[in-house]
Amino acid sequence: MMEMNRMMRLRAFFIAFAAVGMACSSSWADTQPVEKPLHLELPTANQHLFDSHPEKFYMYTYRMFEGVKSKPWTAGQYGFVRTLRRTEEGVIATKFHEGIDVRPTSRDAAGRPKDLVGAIAAGKVVYTNPSAGGSNYGRYVVIEHDWGTGKFYSLYAHLAEVSCKVGARVYPGTIIGKMGYSGAGINRERAHLHLELNVLIHREFSDWHKHYFGTSNKHGIYNGLNMAGLNIAELLRRQHKNKALRMSEFLPKIPVYYKITIPRHGELDIAKRYPWMRKGNHAKASPSWEISFASTGFPLAIAPSMRQVSKPTVTYVKPTRSRQTYHTKGLLSGTGSSAKLTSRGLRSIALIAGTFPRIKKTAPPKAVPVH
Repeated sequence: MMEMNRMMRLRAFFIAFAAVGMACSSSWADTQPVEKPLHLELPTANQHLFDSHPEKFYMYTYRMFEGVKSKPWTAGQYGFVRTLRRTEEGVIATKFHEGIDVRPTSRDAAGRPKDLVGAIAAGKVVYTNPSAGGSNYGRYVVIEHDWGTGKFYSLYAHLAEVSCKVGARVYPGTIIGKMGYSGAGINRERAHLHLELNVLIHREFSDWHKHYFGTSNKHGIYNGLNMAGLNIAELLRRQHKNKALRMSEFLPKIPVYYKITIPRHGELDIAKRYPWMRKGNHAKASPSWEISFASTGFPLAIAPSMRQVSKPTVTYVKPTRSRQTYHTKGLLSGTGSSAKLTSRGLRSIALIAGTFPRIKKTAPPKAVPVH
């Protein structure tokens, strides 16, 4: 009888212990971000991205190549789509376009677009630039989205007017402005919406900007130089076919074009905010970080490396017969499988690595009590 009672007490103990363990496990799991489907929508009434008439979706640019003028709609796409050059690999486009240019569906009698612009997904307005000057984007809006994989930022540029305020909650289709042609390099004929979806590079961007350019940064961390864009058109197309698409299903499809190894001085700012970039054991000590990039400069992965380097070094690049600068936004030079960072590339890596001087913040003077 005593043995039976002892067994029953032990059984009760293990059941209670397991229950506590499950509760702790559940509590821990509840603190982890849960990734959500993207639930994206197109930003305007133009739906031709999803049919067989992309020329009706993208706004063309003016092109002069080898004496021939043209207006290619393909130059409104994302990627290396502008500035043609004849190279060892044939004719290639060498200028990168960070987003997509959506053409209007209707215009008024004066030729101005009538299209309203809506948010592509749920989020919060974090920045508006209501002035047509001071940026190549003209009037633009930035919206922050959180799908459980770190915060992404959609950007809507060249607006005729901004109709939202910072802090406003938005949902797919919420009107935030009107299509226009504000900003540099755009006229009424080519009026369009420039749309991007980006990651944010560094929270102390203004110090980097001051160090390298010596001028004031009017747009804070939402300056286009502090954002790296992914292929929003491809993301929209894939989500159109798969309504439950998550960012973690899209990002691994982006191919690595080059890798940069840098001396390790603590965790990188961008790695803290985007868990999907962290590869390998970041808690393990190592002398360097290896950062993988798409050809567009979009950071894909950050992993600890045992390689000893004294400065940022190209440790892998996809071979090419033409100049690497044509395939990397001018961030790399070289040909074949050999490359090194250009001055522009070093500047870009300094922003990601955080290896730039910080501006000392001075405290406001203390108020002197009046007697």
